[in-house]
Amino acid sequence: MDYKTILNQSSDLLKNFSIKSARLDSELLLSSSLKISRENLLLNLNKEIKPNQQKKFKSLLEKRTKKVPVAYILGYKDFWKSKFLINRSVLIPRPDTELIVEEALNYLPKDKYRKILDIGTGSGSILISILLERLKSNGVGLDISKNAIKIAKINAKLQHVDNRITFANTNVDKYNWGKYDLVVSNPPYIKRNKISRLEEDVKNFEPKVALDGGYDGYSKIGKVIEKSSNLLKRKGNLILEIGYDQVYYTSRLLERCGFFINKISKDLSKKDRCVVSTKH
Repeated sequence: MDYKTILNQSSDLLKNFSIKSARLDSELLLSSSLKISRENLLLNLNKEIKPNQQKKFKSLLEKRTKKVPVAYILGYKDFWKSKFLINRSVLIPRPDTELIVEEALNYLPKDKYRKILDIGTGSGSILISILLERLKSNGVGLDISKNAIKIAKINAKLQHVDNRITFANTNVDKYNWGKYDLVVSNPPYIKRNKISRLEEDVKNFEPKVALDGGYDGYSKIGKVIEKSSNLLKRKGNLILEIGYDQVYYTSRLLERCGFFINKISKDLSKKDRCVVSTKH
């Protein structure tokens, strides 16, 4: 059987399981089974698949029919300009979250030392991506999950920034070390009663602690803002990912804690997703 035929069959199978990205998922899983890039796969659709490769692909495909996210099946996710190791201890980095990196780089000169704090670092993808672009800066990543910190440390080593980054397994409430030029955070911001309504891929597999924003969706956002007002230097910046309907109240919380709102950035769907602010 050639690559094209097996891709068509697997896409149809995934569609039957109501998987929206059926074709893309099939391509990613097949290229992984073949140990080639997706581009290479698409350039060689007439090539025949070997039995051992087909067996491997079938096993990956079966996991996807059970709604296991592709990133957890493959064990990695592309984010910004790098590939990050991930597992079920960490939230899967989303393309929309690249907004934080994009905005952060606007506030970090290439030729100067800056100290960055990432609250709720997860896989470390945000902080590591920033440090790869700003070679003179250093960073600290906090997370309450021991297993997330393990993954973040591995990613820092793989990306050769482990000499400029420190990770701490702690709650931000208990963290009082240092003053920072920039704080970034993608905190849990989903209302607790809405988690059960999320897609199966998310609610059944991604860590609840990285999703649950409390009964109103603001419990972690509020903590991050309050703590950042103490940890930031004067004129330091806080860049925060939020839910599309959380701009108004988040802005009020920021103003109450002594922040000026610089910008609200929109995600790929043109929804409000990121608040950039400066401490007075």
